[in-house]
Amino acid sequence: MGAELRLSIGQHSDRGRKESNQDFHGACLPREPQLSAKGAAVALADGISSSDAGRAAAEFAVGGFLEDYYCTSDAWSVKTSALRVLGATNSWLYSQTQQGQGRYDKDRGHVCTFSALVLKSTTAHVFHVGDGRVCLLRCGALEQLTTDHRIFVTREESYLSRALGINPQLDIDYRTEAVERGDIFVLSTDGVHEHVAPVLIVDLIARHGDDLDSAARAIADAALRQGSRDNLTIQLVRVDELPAGRIDEIRHQLSELPLPPLLEPRMAFDGYTIVREVHASSRSHIYLAVDQDTGERVIIKIPSIDLGGDPAYLESFLMEEWIARRIDSVHVLKAWPQTRKRHFLYVVTEFIEGRTLAQWMVDHPAPDLETVRGILDQIAKGLQAFHRLEMLHQDLRPENIMIDAAGTVKLIDFGSTRVAGIAEAANTANPDERKQMAGTLQYAAPEYFLWEEGSTRSDLYSLGVIAYQMLTGRFPYGTGVAKCRTRAEQNKLKYAPALESRRDIPPWVDGAIKRAVHLNPDKRYEELSEFIFDLRHPNRAYQTDRPPPLIERNPLLFWKGLSLVLAILLVLALTARP
Repeated sequence: MGAELRLSIGQHSDRGRKESNQDFHGACLPREPQLSAKGAAVALADGISSSDAGRAAAEFAVGGFLEDYYCTSDAWSVKTSALRVLGATNSWLYSQTQQGQGRYDKDRGHVCTFSALVLKSTTAHVFHVGDGRVCLLRCGALEQLTTDHRIFVTREESYLSRALGINPQLDIDYRTEAVERGDIFVLSTDGVHEHVAPVLIVDLIARHGDDLDSAARAIADAALRQGSRDNLTIQLVRVDELPAGRIDEIRHQLSELPLPPLLEPRMAFDGYTIVREVHASSRSHIYLAVDQDTGERVIIKIPSIDLGGDPAYLESFLMEEWIARRIDSVHVLKAWPQTRKRHFLYVVTEFIEGRTLAQWMVDHPAPDLETVRGILDQIAKGLQAFHRLEMLHQDLRPENIMIDAAGTVKLIDFGSTRVAGIAEAANTANPDERKQMAGTLQYAAPEYFLWEEGSTRSDLYSLGVIAYQMLTGRFPYGTGVAKCRTRAEQNKLKYAPALESRRDIPPWVDGAIKRAVHLNPDKRYEELSEFIFDLRHPNRAYQTDRPPPLIERNPLLFWKGLSLVLAILLVLALTARP
């Protein structure tokens, strides 16, 4: 395998026997680092021939996709990025259809078929709606990867069942395919594949060798000779090299920059003056420093020397700054602007003058409910900024939450954060990586202990545990969750109502927290906002004038009491015997 993804692309489009060409096609093969972050994309669209707006619709669909896809966040997965763009494209086309002749006759609207292929790392992502086709040529066999969305009324009469611009909601097919070196992807409109047999397509591609443009032209000419009366468009994408592994800017930094030495007060370091060490652990050293250009205080974090030979650790270390640069939220730690060339491997972030939530909880052992709500609301806003970019924090705990002098809450430490776009770019998942626990034991969601992938509801669980701890000083299941390694063991755990420790807490607040920390992620809130809303607004499902039963408030006392009653009844029964 090579150092990066390498492709060869051949394309051809012709109006054929028609007066105009309603097809439109395009391709984008970006350079690094965008090639690793977003991949290469090819797309084609076929405007319906019955509409004068068919060509405009096809051009808008392809042009918009190839431009807007690369404007989406590189933290998003390919699927999310593409579907967001195509959803917006469909909405615009549908609105144009409704404003014109297509409002009364869909065959005269801004309607087109659409097929796209995104090759990222070693995976092909296929998006498709309509009767175009995406096929894979491997080992001499041509396999169709898409389904034709066309309904035949008779042998001669048919119509599109799905396309861009027909309906306000878009139903688009999506699939992924593992890529091998030498694979050739074939994208075509119906004017080509309805008239050229797969065996002939394979033969023509083989005859033209490396000249894919000529091969595409030959296939289109063959369709014309076979009687095609439609427009002819075909794209060929050959995989020449695959990346050796995960290729991105972080990997480049790992290979280029040496580890820094341990820093000392008053020491000059890469344009910063070290003030003092703030924290040291087996994984990193954190220093307060001053930027010599601006005079502003910053935080410098350097990796552990002992772990300097661990690529996975160093990659995780650098991911923190990568993430901080992509999240724009007042409730998330910001990366410091990089204005100078770096000579060592380290991370620079803003300095937050304040204390951790862990220290705040020590200073406020019995906070009022409204203060707790305010802090939780800010934490949730920070998490929402992660989730919007398809990121999971995965290590939400009081030590990773800062409260500054103005009372603003900020999330810090992104070493465990999962980024969908980066995880997707991995060549092959490392089994050892999957066995690493995400987060800290007391706050990690139960599904992590079952080696399941996390979701936004996993971060919600951690937030619920923090809410419970702030109000009670305890954990909802004690230390039980970390000890369970099967679903059956987890189902035996019982939630300890917060009302046992704080009788001033409304039952509906306890009910909201109980749902947030449910052991089954499917039974938690779907959205963070729902949880925050229920903490301030009584949910009828959790309202009750009666206190929780004794077995829930104090199971030990309940069973002791029941045992005492049974013992008394037994004594009475024995004494009553003649």
